[in-house]
Amino acid sequence: MNQHPLHIESIGQGPDLVILHGWGVNSAVFAPLNDALAEYRVHYVDLPGFGNSQAVEGDIQDWLAAIMQQVPETAIWTGWSLGGLVATLAAAHHPERVSALCTIASSPCFMAREDWPGIPPEVLGQFASQLTKDLDKTVERFLAIQAMGSQTAKADIKQLRELVLARPSAQQSALAQGLAMLESVDLRAEVAAIKQPWLRVWGRLDGLVPRRVIKAMPQLENSQDVILAKASHAPFISHTEEFIEGYKLWLNSAASYKSQNSD
Repeated sequence: MNQHPLHIESIGQGPDLVILHGWGVNSAVFAPLNDALAEYRVHYVDLPGFGNSQAVEGDIQDWLAAIMQQVPETAIWTGWSLGGLVATLAAAHHPERVSALCTIASSPCFMAREDWPGIPPEVLGQFASQLTKDLDKTVERFLAIQAMGSQTAKADIKQLRELVLARPSAQQSALAQGLAMLESVDLRAEVAAIKQPWLRVWGRLDGLVPRRVIKAMPQLENSQDVILAKASHAPFISHTEEFIEGYKLWLNSAASYKSQNSD
């Protein structure tokens, strides 16, 4: 197997920052953040089988292992949606590698359970069955759901599409793996143990991560919630400036926390 199957674009200078995208897209979606993050060394990861990355067989643990092989020893990790699930797993299981965690529109358990709000199982089931029929249409529908609720939904979808289409389409096997993770991974028991600084960014109008998840999350002394009132599932696209303002404020404090704790 190729030791370095993943495509990671590293730009800028400064503290290391690893950024993971969500399902159906690739790291090009973060292009709106590039200029604002110039004083960081940002590692934009295409998840396995997405964008320019090769597929990696297995489950979320295998994905994480492949990412960890190719990113710096310690970094601040940021993950959006499915990428947030991977970043949360990294922070919980490898605290020595993740100095601080930011999750954007991400839940420790995406699928609705009896005691937990989330995506109805039948919705994920529909996506899974459609994947085998029409790959592009399925991804297109998912992009539309991500922007749903945002006042700028049409423009958001257009921007997401344009950014995503700049790279190769996701592989069907990777899309299926990602859906399986959204369906089965449940990190609720593990998140309470996260000790690193943790910024959780939410869109109040998110159609995939209901706002009831925010109330259900453990309130930790190191965690901080930022809720963008008019945003849905892609706040860094629909409300870029507002998102960057809160994110950079937190990043600065997380970077200084990292240097204090590594001395």
